[in-house]
This record gives sequence, C-alpha cells and structure tokens, in this order.
Amino acid sequence: MFNIALYEPRIPQNTGNIIRLTANNGCNLHLIGTLGFDLEEKNLRRSGLDYFDLANVTCHADYHTFIKAMQGHRLFALTTKGSQSYNKVKYQADDVLLFGSETAGLPEDIRNSIALSHQLKIPMRPNNRSINLSNAVAIVSYEAWGQLGFAGCQ
Repeated sequence: MFNIALYEPRIPQNTGNIIRLTANNGCNLHLIGTLGFDLEEKNLRRSGLDYFDLANVTCHADYHTFIKAMQGHRLFALTTKGSQSYNKVKYQADDVLLFGSETAGLPEDIRNSIALSHQLKIPMRPNNRSINLSNAVAIVSYEAWGQLGFAGCQ
C-alpha cells in the first residue's frame, strides 16, 4: 500500500485524523522530524480514537533518515507550489505521498530536491492558501487507492 509522510506536523488533531485514516485505508504513516506535539497527547489520541493500534506509524528523526528508509520508492510531494494536479498521476503501490506541516508546508530545500513532475497540487479556488492537512491526505490517498481498485478493501 501507499506511504503517507508528514514532514513536521504541528496540529495533533490533524495527525490523529490521519492515523485513523491510514488505519482504514491501509497506508503506512511516516512522521518526519520534530513534531509540534507529543505522540501521547490527549488531542492526538482523541482524534485517532482507538485506531492508533491499528495503524502502521513510523517516526523518522529527520528528512535524510526518512529518504534512506524510502529508497527505491517513488516520491511525490504535495504542495501548493506543485506543477500538476494530483489526479493526473498514475499511482503505484508503495508510492510515497509527502505532505508538509500545516503552518509552513514543505521547506524549499526539500521541494527543490524533488523533480517538478513529482510536485503535485490539489486544485482550489484562486487566492486561497491551502486545504487542511488531514483533508488533503484523504483526497490524495483515496485517489491513489482508487486507481488500484481499492485493493485490500472488503
């Protein structure tokens, strides 16, 4: 299944929602770098409900460690600065979908290390900044999973 990666997420409720989402769609969740909360935080647990134990969550100390662990996988960065819409990609199992933090997105050096053709965006109306992180992860991960016929679903 797919790998969802969050670079330095800041809001525990968003990460809790994403934990619940990945428990339900079978994606692996990777948390990268310094988090804006403790994994034991009540708001995180409340948002993730009882799904935390059903999700596959891995923490990586930094982006370099994460990239080493994902070697051999295609990496797509989701960013408002993306060059093409997320729904124009033909996804493959084990692809990595990388999202930045709620407050800063992906740092420029990380974006610049990813091919422009792998920098994707979610279309939205002009003059809006961004879509909520957990909503963005849901939109893109379900598009990717749907392209694979919702493999593993009942």
